[in-house]
Amino acid sequence: MLNPADSDFLEVLRAELPADLCCDAPPAYLEEPRKLFRRNAALLARPRTVEQVSTILRLCNRARVAVVPYGGGTGLVGGQVMPDGPAPLVLSLERMNAVREADAAGNVMIVEAGAILADVQAAAETVDRLFPLSLAAEGSCRIGGNLATNAGGVQVLRYGNARDLCLGLEVVLADGSIHHGLKRLRKDNTGYDLRNLMIGSEGTRGVITAAALKLFPRPREVATAFLAIEGPQAAVALLGQMQDALDGLVSAFELIHRTGFDFLAETLPQVRLPFADRPEWMVLCEVGGGQGANVEARLMAVLEAAFENGLATDALLAQNGAQRAEFWEVRESIPLANALIGAVSSHDISVPVHRIPAFIAEGAARVDALGLRLNCFGHLGDGNLHYNVYPPKGGTKADYKHLATDAKRAIYDLVAAYDGSFSAEHGVGRLKTGELARYGDPVKLATMRAVKAALDPNGVLNPGAVVGLSVP
Repeated sequence: MLNPADSDFLEVLRAELPADLCCDAPPAYLEEPRKLFRRNAALLARPRTVEQVSTILRLCNRARVAVVPYGGGTGLVGGQVMPDGPAPLVLSLERMNAVREADAAGNVMIVEAGAILADVQAAAETVDRLFPLSLAAEGSCRIGGNLATNAGGVQVLRYGNARDLCLGLEVVLADGSIHHGLKRLRKDNTGYDLRNLMIGSEGTRGVITAAALKLFPRPREVATAFLAIEGPQAAVALLGQMQDALDGLVSAFELIHRTGFDFLAETLPQVRLPFADRPEWMVLCEVGGGQGANVEARLMAVLEAAFENGLATDALLAQNGAQRAEFWEVRESIPLANALIGAVSSHDISVPVHRIPAFIAEGAARVDALGLRLNCFGHLGDGNLHYNVYPPKGGTKADYKHLATDAKRAIYDLVAAYDGSFSAEHGVGRLKTGELARYGDPVKLATMRAVKAALDPNGVLNPGAVVGLSVP
């Protein structure tokens, strides 16, 4: 049974830690962006060192006080807010934000978990390297949270998820012990991979305090294009042709439906849309290579073939960095417009790439049968779609919220039938624990529970998140 992080426990913490590390949590730490999860009170701890994190976890574990790790607070599945049970301690890593090392020769950097993703990207630039993890929240999300949720983003097609960009971790376990795993090695077969036990665990198995991250050469040539296409089937065919012709240099391949543009025009008219007449389906793609790779000419050759084959009907090629930024502003603004419209139900799903056209068509029929509107967009290159459902034009979210469960079930059942995932890049958190129980493989779930029980026998680490474990 858990105990509250109350004023008595605050004194316990202050007896072993600097007084300014712990206080009552301000409201900003007690609510997540979609306002689906909130609580009234908790303690907040903001340590500066891994040793202080160790002390905090040791004391919490001994007192059986819940610990909710907190990164940038940008997660969309409620992993950063514990709404029920005794008041927890919110453990924010925001003060642990140093770049400890950036090694261009070894293509690796060591950063603390509280470093903002955009700052990690900038630190890589200072040694003429690229850290390719890129997502809309990169100006406020933190690398520890990115790793804890195995974040994806727009460049997974070429570089992989957060998991694929990490060589090693420093982690504090529930009992306060520190795993010193900041190795810079590409090859290390010395037993179980503890790194991957922590990445994607959303703070339920340990608290990530620092990471060794992979760096890459910066592309010297970049070509970015916005295309009007015939439909999802054409997009899949075009992706294959680009990959073949450009030797795997395609870093982003985003599918966008006209509804996304309609929402932008309605809610964010200051965002400049690239086509005067809004196409039904579009692709935003980007290719990067080294000096002399001739990526622009090679991309143009692929596009010319796409016009001849009837896959594309229009194309805009970014002429400079400013226009490239404009193109990406359009893509990154779609989630903001979605929020202003107000989704009845949002779905971060993935299916095998070759099955995406059929899935989109069948899913759209299910949404239409409910009398709702669909906005489909996302990272087609890696099979991840944001398949969100909205009220019909003129309706409001409140008017149709009673259909949210029906919409979610219709889409997730279809995802399962297509051998996909109901959570592609956002994680499970507390929002999707029911879906994990419904669609998850029983053996996988049993293994997850066994690992959780072994690493956190008192159940103090982010209770209720991921598998919704009850506390002993």
